[in-house]
Amino acid sequence: MSGISSARRLGTAFAILASLCTVASAQDAFKEFKQLDGSVKMPKLNAFIAPGGENSSAQTLRDVSLEAKLGPDSGPQLQGLSWYVFSPFAGADGKLPLVASSKGGSASFHLMPGDYFVNVSFGRAGVTKKLTVPESGVLQKQIMVLDAGGMVLNAVSGSDVRIPPDELSFSIYSNDAKEDGERGLVMSGVKPNTLVGLSAGTYHVVSEYGAVNAVIRADIQVETGKVTEATIQHKAAKITFKLVSDAGGEAIADTAWSILTSSGDIVGESLSAFPTMVLAEGQYTAIARNKDKIYQRDFAVAAGKNTDIEVLMKEQQPQDANDQQQPAQQIPIPSAQVQQNQAPQTKPAASGQQHPLPTYEQLAPSAGGDDGESMD
Repeated sequence: MSGISSARRLGTAFAILASLCTVASAQDAFKEFKQLDGSVKMPKLNAFIAPGGENSSAQTLRDVSLEAKLGPDSGPQLQGLSWYVFSPFAGADGKLPLVASSKGGSASFHLMPGDYFVNVSFGRAGVTKKLTVPESGVLQKQIMVLDAGGMVLNAVSGSDVRIPPDELSFSIYSNDAKEDGERGLVMSGVKPNTLVGLSAGTYHVVSEYGAVNAVIRADIQVETGKVTEATIQHKAAKITFKLVSDAGGEAIADTAWSILTSSGDIVGESLSAFPTMVLAEGQYTAIARNKDKIYQRDFAVAAGKNTDIEVLMKEQQPQDANDQQQPAQQIPIPSAQVQQNQAPQTKPAASGQQHPLPTYEQLAPSAGGDDGESMD
């Protein structure tokens, strides 16, 4: 009997232990369960019952129609609008829960009677108002005025050369500078031919063509109820570089490039056989490094004139027309030596003229000699 009692007591202990483990597991699972954040954007909802509302089950949904205009005299905006309806009761995080949303033009929601906050935005322009949905009676269409306009940006190179959209980018800043001189960024990475909604006012626009130094700035005004289309003119061009052994030859691989301004500042670098860079109008020097040798060429960039620049693997590089006046390096030669190497019948040079420089053979010392005299 004692053995049976011991077995029963042992079974009871195991049952209690199993029960405790089950309770502990449930508690752990409950602790790991994450409550939904009231601020998370919910899918489009067409109805909402205010928390704690009395007899809410007996209340009737009301149709609420919403419409937005860019200006008092504008027609209804049919695209680009974002609608958000919020509960007036703050959640545990202190934020107003989002209860309904819609995108496009005019919106319509089915809401329970009560108070709400409605926000409509058009790009970076927006307005919020309090909405009261009555239990009965006529509910007029809600019209909200944004006091906003639109901006569409584009750019050309030179007078009319089209720039590929993927090589062009815009940033929009507020027109007023802060105490530190910086402007507040409104929107970055704006692509051309994109409608951007903005509150009425003046904005500072920065247009970037390529990734080097082709940057243009402009102040553009946005008017209420209007779409402003602005085309910015870049004074730049697309340049492709090639290191070649002969003019018109194939580009030589394993070449490192550095592009310098006329003041010697590096504006672009590349490791490519024929890199392409967008450069602002001006004077530059292309330096090519290949197999521990350096070659260079001066060139000019004209707005809107995309071109190829060839750097020849020769000591003497062809210069642009406006670079032909660059003086050649001269070797200082004693005047007595110069006179000695002139032909006997040569008359003295006229005032202001230079004597021709002697050749290397005329200046080099004789074989085996160490006196530094000429070969004659």
